[in-house]
This record gives sequence, C-alpha cells and structure tokens, in this order.
Amino acid sequence: MFTANQIVAHLVGDYILQSDWMVREKGSSTLAATVHVVFYTLPFLLITQSPAALAIIAGTHFVIDRWRLARFLIWAKNRPWPGSRPWSECRKTGYPPELPAWMATWLMILVDNILHILINGAAIYYFG
Repeated sequence: MFTANQIVAHLVGDYILQSDWMVREKGSSTLAATVHVVFYTLPFLLITQSPAALAIIAGTHFVIDRWRLARFLIWAKNRPWPGSRPWSECRKTGYPPELPAWMATWLMILVDNILHILINGAAIYYFG
C-alpha cells in the first residue's frame, strides 16, 4: 500500500520544498498554508496524475497543517487516561506542559508525518 516513492515525495514536499516562511506562517495564514500545499503536492505528480488522489493529498495536507490537527489527535488519545489535562493546558503540542518542550514538539512532528503518510498512501492506493 505504501511505497518508498510515496515517503520520499512526502519528505521532499514537507521538508525540502517548504520555506521558513511557510513553516512559521502556515498555522495562522491561509495564504502560507496554500503555497505550502502547492509545493508539497508537486513531488506526488511523479507518482500519480489522478486528480482525485492529488486532491485528497493536497486537501488533507492543507487541513492538517493549517489547523495543526496533530495536536488534537494527540490530546484526544491522552484524554481517557488518569491525569489527563484540559485542552487549555495542552494546546501548543497536544501534550501536557510537564513534558519537555523538545520532546513534545518532536512527538507532534512524528504524529503529523504519520497522518500525512497514511492518508497519502490510501489516496494513491484507492484513487491513484
């Protein structure tokens, strides 16, 4: 279902083609998020030309990055356990404030990447 090409396309689009401006502004600027998504989607044109697959890849990437949805997934998965914290305390990364900032940030980046890779793989498998 997932190929090395899909993972490479994700990494190129999300890291190599993403400028510092996109990184800083995509969570608060629709323009920055849109520009990032256009550049992000370019490497996937080498894998598929399916309009449906490309629309899913671009659309979900926009939504996940623009509103930093990985934070919500992280927070929700921690909610049922004892000692869980309210959203107001976890909104920066989804993790409670006592987790070291470097660790919370990297864990959030991993969750974000896994979401993108899973969605992209499914889009290409089913529509590409």
